Amino acid sequence: MLKKHSFLALFILLQFSGIGQTIPDSNYIDIALIRDSVLAVDKTLLFFDTANNATIENLPQQKFLPFDRYSYIDQKHIPGRLVSTFAYLQIGVSNSAKVKDTVSLFPGALFDKILFYEKTSNGNLKYTGDGSKYGFCNLILKPNEKKVFFIKLDFCRHDFNYLKPQLVQLHYWSTYASVARSRSSGIVSFGYLMSGMLFLMLLFIVVNYILNRKKEFLYYFGYALLMFLLVLLYAITGGTWGSFPAFLNGYLDVFLLIMGNVFYLAFSRHFLNTKNNYTILDKVFRIEEWLLVILLLAFTVTHYLTEWYLVEAMLESLMKYIVLSVGILFIIIAFKQKQKLIVYLALGSAFAIFFSIVSLTIILMGMQPKSIFFHALFYHDIALVFAMSFFLLGLTYKNRRELVEKIQEQESLKLDVEKKDFEKQIAIIKAQQEERNRISADMHDDLGAGMTTIRLYSELAKSRIGDNTSIPEIEKISSSANELLNKMNAIIWSMSSSNDSLGNMVAYIRSYSLEYFEDSGVNCRISIPDGLPNIVVSGEIRRNVFLVVKEALNNVLKHSRATEVTITLERVTDGLKLLIQDNGTGIDFDKLRQFGNGLKNMKKRMEDIGINFSIENNNGTLITLHRVINDFNFSS
Repeated sequence: MLKKHSFLALFILLQFSGIGQTIPDSNYIDIALIRDSVLAVDKTLLFFDTANNATIENLPQQKFLPFDRYSYIDQKHIPGRLVSTFAYLQIGVSNSAKVKDTVSLFPGALFDKILFYEKTSNGNLKYTGDGSKYGFCNLILKPNEKKVFFIKLDFCRHDFNYLKPQLVQLHYWSTYASVARSRSSGIVSFGYLMSGMLFLMLLFIVVNYILNRKKEFLYYFGYALLMFLLVLLYAITGGTWGSFPAFLNGYLDVFLLIMGNVFYLAFSRHFLNTKNNYTILDKVFRIEEWLLVILLLAFTVTHYLTEWYLVEAMLESLMKYIVLSVGILFIIIAFKQKQKLIVYLALGSAFAIFFSIVSLTIILMGMQPKSIFFHALFYHDIALVFAMSFFLLGLTYKNRRELVEKIQEQESLKLDVEKKDFEKQIAIIKAQQEERNRISADMHDDLGAGMTTIRLYSELAKSRIGDNTSIPEIEKISSSANELLNKMNAIIWSMSSSNDSLGNMVAYIRSYSLEYFEDSGVNCRISIPDGLPNIVVSGEIRRNVFLVVKEALNNVLKHSRATEVTITLERVTDGLKLLIQDNGTGIDFDKLRQFGNGLKNMKKRMEDIGINFSIENNNGTLITLHRVINDFNFSS
């Protein structure tokens, strides 16, 4: 009898150990009730496999605990001692709807691997998907179904991972991802700007290598290329998740940064000719190159062949400290030498080190990037700007010095060739100077005439100010100044490609019109529909349309005797119409002398850019500009 009861107790114990921890109904998350997304931290259990003995078979029996039992979760990053440890999440979801539903589970960031398992009715786990590539996985539930999911997480090998499980509806996922990326929009935009500058630098280096065939440009090309890739990839992956951002932050960024420094050291040795000019510095640079390569190799082996993240982090820090220490030593030696070429590079290194320290301080203090100026990556990019700037100054100085030396050494042998090259350069400079002079003359004629008028009226005003209360010259001064400023604004506005849009053109015309009729006795009303189409409008079109509108408004004020003018932009089936309507006396088509040339010019301007122009009497004067647009969609 005792054996029978013992066997029954053992059987019951085995049954409960096979089932593992049971999630109460109150902890199931009903995905049918999720509108957009919901934070699942309070109803998710967590387990860290510090003993490294968890398997798919025994995972349900492991000791899963609520998130609040792990105090470091509030620090928004995983401690380094746990980065190499697998973490497991357990979450229960249900679907009270009458149709099948799917929800995305986002566990946090960043992870090299995210594997999803479903608990079956017999207590075993069934593999359901790999969310590593995009950083999330879809959970599918039938009507009135309950499921328990286990998620295996392999952290990215860096210090800024975090766990924050959220359930996101499929229809909301694109918005969720966009909102997350928008938080990094400032640094992402700056990263794209920096990568553009680095790309131009690459082109510049290639041209210099083709012209000079110097090995130093190849080394600098390697440095600039790696920095370009680093900045560009950070910009592309900013605010995103998945396997590639994890790879970038866990390994690739360190590889690009350290190898970039190796190339920069090689460039510095050849650029400064340290072998002949600075022997001690040459030895230091060579030793540093080998140390960095060896340590980077050890870092790579540790990363891919071991689970020793703390060793990996130590190797990364050691490489960065070596770069910092040698950089400081280089600055000290350079300023003691007091030679321009080495000082240029030393200044670049000094600014780079300073901003790198600022970047490191932001990281160590855990500052939240509320703006771009509190983002560590911003100062890393600024350091690159200074390094490149002083490199260009050093290169300019070195090229000038080498050019002088070359002329001195080879003047007697290559006098004719150098003369032709010099004449060619002079011709290019002369052509450029002539073009500059032409532009300067054009600007001078307009601005000079305006300023002369202002000065003349000013002198007249001074001579008469004691005798008259009303001084018309003062008004003329103001009028001329305003006209000059308006012309300059219009020229600058029409030349800038950043203004090539319908919205910008309409905004400019609106601003000009309201200001033009201010205090004139003419009430100006402007009607513009909401949701203007996103249409590109070239500078030529913008300029001609503006000049026609300007001429029309001038005629209204000077000739129409109107008290009201309305400017309306409206949609028609085949494009857009701009209407300028006043309530004045109208236009006498039989007596067009005072308007003749103006109207001809207005019509000619519109014909040149493919816009239909018409003028008619309609309770005043009505001018219509009609632009035909094929496949026009007003909501686009």
